[in-house]
Amino acid sequence: MRTQVTIIGAGPAGLALSQMLHRAGVDNRVLERRSRAHVEGRIRAGVLEQGSVEFLTQIGAGERLKRDGLTETGVCLAVDGDVFRIDLAALTGTPVTVYGQTEITKDLIEALVQADRAPVFDAQNVELHRVAGPQPFITCSVDGRHETIECEFIAGCDGSHGVARRLIANLAVHEQDVPFGWLGILADVAPCHTELVYSSHARGFALASMRSRTRSRYYIQVPLAERLDDWPDERLWDELALRLGPGLAARIERGSALEKSIAPLRSFVGEPMAHGRLFLAGDAAHVVPPTGAKGLNLALHDARLLGEALIAHFRYGNDAPLATYSQRALRRVWRAQRFSWWLTRLMHRFPASTGFERKIQWAELDELIRSPAAQESFAQNYVGVGLD
Repeated sequence: MRTQVTIIGAGPAGLALSQMLHRAGVDNRVLERRSRAHVEGRIRAGVLEQGSVEFLTQIGAGERLKRDGLTETGVCLAVDGDVFRIDLAALTGTPVTVYGQTEITKDLIEALVQADRAPVFDAQNVELHRVAGPQPFITCSVDGRHETIECEFIAGCDGSHGVARRLIANLAVHEQDVPFGWLGILADVAPCHTELVYSSHARGFALASMRSRTRSRYYIQVPLAERLDDWPDERLWDELALRLGPGLAARIERGSALEKSIAPLRSFVGEPMAHGRLFLAGDAAHVVPPTGAKGLNLALHDARLLGEALIAHFRYGNDAPLATYSQRALRRVWRAQRFSWWLTRLMHRFPASTGFERKIQWAELDELIRSPAAQESFAQNYVGVGLD
């Protein structure tokens, strides 16, 4: 098999890149080691910057997003039960859209299927060869058959545990672990608020979010040593009610969990994001704490930048965008890391924090609530315009 670009990984970055290249006439193939059902069933992020909405629409994957996505013009902060709203649209002129990553994945896969460019699922033993030279190739096993795919470029979109990142020469790794995780529950109940609520409470952080007007997603901060078996649904609902405060607690609808999991929080950046004919995008190159709602948006931003660079090469013979791809992508990555880490520090209770550090945290929250300038900076970063 031969193609112009081989994409490793059928997450949002790989799928969006494939769809963008296809519409520009650049032949490509997506290889994914998991099944389609597994990929489409992964529960992930759900807040889209306006730039991400526009990008998905431009590449022909925005029809259902436009119909079912929830436009949010503000976001709320709760401090020990007192709720304060930050008007994102008034401060920036830009809203955010709530639409689950699971649905984006389904939309992109279906678009590729309709274009007769369906990803190759269940591709096993994927190995990348000669990535530094002019003729890279990939070997893998599909349905028990050994396959070799020759190409001109490889896009590594295979996540933080994939094979692509290991082949980046002189990779500098920057990482910061967080000493707790998020216990999340997904349930078919109406959200307790029309907008996302980030809660800082003496018992720890909580987040009230949604996937639709009838499906809610809630999180609470828990130690990494916690086990799901220790958190039956009723205990989790009780804890959410305490951390969100009496006003929101009265509006919580309880229901059985469709999905429940504990996700660790961490920051990771590997740079550069390119080596020879291999380019990284999405979680293969960077992971951010979910507090800032940046992971999915960074993946789509990488896909757009890399897609534009590859199109410039194949359509115009211009390699300058490919040469600067890593530098341009990393600029936004680091700004998103800064915002996500700042918001994580601001809203959570860190086990080793001193009384002094807690007072500083409270003072910064007070500044955010009282200062229009602080709110504008927060809003710009949250909607994404402050990252460009």
